[in-house]
Amino acid sequence: MSRSAHPAGPRHADVLPEGHYSAPPADLNALDPKVWAQTVTRDEDGVVTVGGIPVTRLAEEYGTPAYVLDEADFRSRARAWRTAFGADADVFYAGKAFLSRAVVRWLHEEGLNVDVCSGGELATALSAGMPADRIAFHGNNKSVDEITRAVEAGVGHIVLDSFQEIVRVAHIAQGMGKRQKVLIRITVGVEAHTHEFIATAHEDQKFGIPLAGGQAAEAVRRALQLDGLELVGIHSHIGSQIFDMSGFEVAAHRVVSLLKAVRDEHGVELPEIDLGGGLGIAYTSDDDPREPHEIAKALTEIVTRECEAAKLRTPRISVEPGRAIVGPTAFTLYEVGTIKPLDGLRTYVSVDGGMSDNIRTALYDAEYSVALVSRTSDAEPMLARVVGKHCESGDIVVKDAFLPSDVAPGDLLAVPATGAYCRSMASNYNHVLRPPVVAVDGGEARVIVRRETEEDLLRLDVG
Repeated sequence: MSRSAHPAGPRHADVLPEGHYSAPPADLNALDPKVWAQTVTRDEDGVVTVGGIPVTRLAEEYGTPAYVLDEADFRSRARAWRTAFGADADVFYAGKAFLSRAVVRWLHEEGLNVDVCSGGELATALSAGMPADRIAFHGNNKSVDEITRAVEAGVGHIVLDSFQEIVRVAHIAQGMGKRQKVLIRITVGVEAHTHEFIATAHEDQKFGIPLAGGQAAEAVRRALQLDGLELVGIHSHIGSQIFDMSGFEVAAHRVVSLLKAVRDEHGVELPEIDLGGGLGIAYTSDDDPREPHEIAKALTEIVTRECEAAKLRTPRISVEPGRAIVGPTAFTLYEVGTIKPLDGLRTYVSVDGGMSDNIRTALYDAEYSVALVSRTSDAEPMLARVVGKHCESGDIVVKDAFLPSDVAPGDLLAVPATGAYCRSMASNYNHVLRPPVVAVDGGEARVIVRRETEEDLLRLDVG
């Protein structure tokens, strides 16, 4: 798979043509470090461990399905991003990928900021002790209540997403006697190499203010005129799960062109530029993500070069990795239930979760890896489709993978790289209870988000 390709294959209901899928790996018991968290390994009995704890013990103590998060891996990745960009740039963790109070505390301790895009995410960040001035507030349709709370709390930035929001935030801030720092999110017309639903910089979508037609320039004019706003920069986000840096180069060129136009018209050099996030991770062994130091070097060089050409001072750069930090740190642990061989096609392996804990396969055609983790096996490989327990034919966790042919009910399977968006987008479809998030570190495990109970469901149902 090329760097520019999104990890998406045929539609999930299709039968793969013969030869479409890859050959089975040489060793079904091997764990590719590219897609597994750093402390994941197999012990001498063949059981997969994480943070020194066997998955069999985790399943026994916390049940399945469960999201298992490697805290050491999370912290290591956060530090790598912070180190790569250094003191002259800001790293905002994209909270939408996965947010909990424990995660916020880790981010605070590792020196990262956080961006949020709802009142609930803001409440989580504040309740866990993240200083408000290290929070950026995103969203294409922030409510008056959300904006009010953000301004009251003193968030560092609000990212303005529309002409209406420019006026709305200015009015609220001025009413409180405050001058709120803001960035304007623009769409730069870059078609990122990603799935249609997560490409965000072309004009025909809901985010941002288009650069085309002078709309972004007009947004800057209005923001500079309002007493309640302090315009400090421009924001651009071109998509998600991106491997190719060429889109960022085009985006940076267009953003810097806007900064030059602002300087020439208003005599103001805006001091900040936020290039968003969206860098890809490895969901399968075919994916080839870039390391944080490579990304930092490339983005810094691009912005510096463009600013020098425009005779502008280089602004402070911000980036927003979310998936790139938390995605690889977790896997979802399942127990096998029903197994259905279909002669000449594949074997359907049903697990005790599904689209309620991972909607991405159904939503984006996302590809994942899967492994038998409660034991090793020398059995021949079989082409399998790992499916969930929900009443939908599209309830697929892993569309096509090779598993040992002796997989049986009661075995444990794990799907790596599920730290981002799986718990965040989890649902109660079929009134299935959302799984817990179990953090492991140094031989100890603890629940950081507990499993839902039937009482939780019924408490909301007022009858």
